[in-house]
Amino acid sequence: MDVELAVVANPSLKLIALLQALAKLNWARRRVYHGFAVPELPDIVVYIEALERRILGQTLEKIRVVSPFLLRTADPPLVSAEGKRVRELRRIGKRIAIGFDDELWLVLHLMIAGRLHWQKRGAKVSRPHGLAAFDFSNGTLVWTEAGSQKRASLHVVRGEAGLSALDPGGLEVLGAGIERFAAVLTSANHTLKRALTDPRLFSGIGNAYSDEILFEARLSPLALTQKLTHDEIERLFVAVRTTLTRWVDELRAETGDGFPEKVTAFRPNMSAHGRYKEPCLRCGAKIQRIRYASNETNYCPHCQTNGKLLADRALSRLLRADWPRTPEQLELLTRKP
Repeated sequence: MDVELAVVANPSLKLIALLQALAKLNWARRRVYHGFAVPELPDIVVYIEALERRILGQTLEKIRVVSPFLLRTADPPLVSAEGKRVRELRRIGKRIAIGFDDELWLVLHLMIAGRLHWQKRGAKVSRPHGLAAFDFSNGTLVWTEAGSQKRASLHVVRGEAGLSALDPGGLEVLGAGIERFAAVLTSANHTLKRALTDPRLFSGIGNAYSDEILFEARLSPLALTQKLTHDEIERLFVAVRTTLTRWVDELRAETGDGFPEKVTAFRPNMSAHGRYKEPCLRCGAKIQRIRYASNETNYCPHCQTNGKLLADRALSRLLRADWPRTPEQLELLTRKP
């Protein structure tokens, strides 16, 4: 359906309905052009809740790894998890940690194109997209990764010390107060986009939800953290909590009792992320973007930058100093000493 024809056919169509219709019409196109992105806090929370309903208390019967690039540790051996019962599941940033008897943990980092699927027991897993399968008595957890660049990783560790070594150390904003949030935010003078997505500063926030948070807070992605006013920091704090909570609730409702199979960073009801050149749902201005190397951020110039367009070329020096060149480099940042 063409949007202009819709207006002619129904002149009373409200602006907000028109903008939402346009977003849905462009949804398939965005998926093709943007591809995959690293699952973030809301996605990981829903993954873990779905896994808890299926494997908590179950015994891991067998692990089948078909990708030679997946396993990143040798001790404890992977086979040591077989025959052990699942005791706990935990989120560590954007990683999924599955805890077994004897304080043994499997830590899954899906990275950009890794996804999990719950299938019948003994489900086949094969290359090129299959990475591993975890067989339980009630079903099989299959791990896949699209594309030819295999970045997903599996670590086998023991105890809290082993988990801590994989934790970048970012603040869990949903459990923190504004004073702690402000202290972490202003601990270094980064752009807001970089600060929010740095796993050493904030846990579980990536490219997609940082765009949504900044849109909600009406702040520029290139505002410098140490130059923010108290009011701006407070708006950002509220926006982080509101945005993450809302998306966890939406993804829970979408998944229900099923397993999350539509994990993506590009959703038709997002306000800014992935909506380049589409009208802002708040004001109608065209959503703009900043691109540097493999990074992209989307923003509304009217709502977030006082009408100013943030030109890629003019900002290249700033971005080169403040942003890693690829999302993978950002994901692999480790805890500050």
